[in-house]
Amino acid sequence: MILGNLSGLSEFRLLGFSGNSHLHPLFFVILLSLYILTLVANTAIAFTINTDSTLRTPMYFFLTQLSCLDICYLSVMIPTILENLMVGTVSISKTRCAMQMFSFLFFGVAECFLLAAMSLDRYFAVCHPLHYTIIMSSRVCRSLVAGSYICGAAVGLIHTLITFSSPLCGSAIDHFFCEIQPLLDLLCGNTFPRELQVILVAVFAILSPFLLIIYSYIHIISTILHMASAESRQKAFSTCSSHLLVVTLFYGTAGSTYLRPKSTYCAAVDKFLSLSYSVLTPLLNPIIYSLRNKEVKRALKKKWRKTNLMMDFGPA
Repeated sequence: MILGNLSGLSEFRLLGFSGNSHLHPLFFVILLSLYILTLVANTAIAFTINTDSTLRTPMYFFLTQLSCLDICYLSVMIPTILENLMVGTVSISKTRCAMQMFSFLFFGVAECFLLAAMSLDRYFAVCHPLHYTIIMSSRVCRSLVAGSYICGAAVGLIHTLITFSSPLCGSAIDHFFCEIQPLLDLLCGNTFPRELQVILVAVFAILSPFLLIIYSYIHIISTILHMASAESRQKAFSTCSSHLLVVTLFYGTAGSTYLRPKSTYCAAVDKFLSLSYSVLTPLLNPIIYSLRNKEVKRALKKKWRKTNLMMDFGPA
């Protein structure tokens, strides 16, 4: 760690996976394969929904947005991680580091609020089915998505300004991309006010949409339990189970990373959690929705059969 206030700092060093260098080629191949698989899976989901007229409902509109967010979210970090695995310590300019932090927060927070919007969609579909199409109009859906992006941009901007306007006493970031917690370790003097600001913004970005999701599902579960037939209950649960799994996966890892004080921070644990919500979550989201949703599975099979048919009858 470089001592003193580095006010003229122009670049950082991302230490990344500094140990186990003999395993870096294996990690590189695994991570690149997961990245390509995630891009293909999310692109397939978005393309299938946009080209299938039977899937043009609010739920699938939100799912398309989720797939696009996952692609962008993942693409912010993976190139830097792959570069770190290839060359070791990576030098990154202060501007690029700030842009990376902003983009990561922008897409991550937008996904938090999008998951909350998806829970509202399920709430109105299950609890107010007669008014569902009126309430969840295309205009409302677009507004909810726009609001998610606006919240993401606001949180990303606030966090980035707070972090990069503070005096820094080091240039080595013990992480594989410009994350908030490792950068807080580089702040000079009393960092408590900055930590408090970060936690307050994280409470707004993570906890407030999560509470909305909890509120929605309390009413959803109550409504389902009061349904007369077992078939209706099973159908209602099946439409919500995929979303619940995605919410649990995303909020479980993100919340354990950001909703805790810096004193409990551990670089190794934080790197593992970062990989979980930045790599595994975007990969598992399309798998969860495609495996647990009959309409998506049917549409994907239809597209697959159509593609094979075109290949069979294509030019020789």
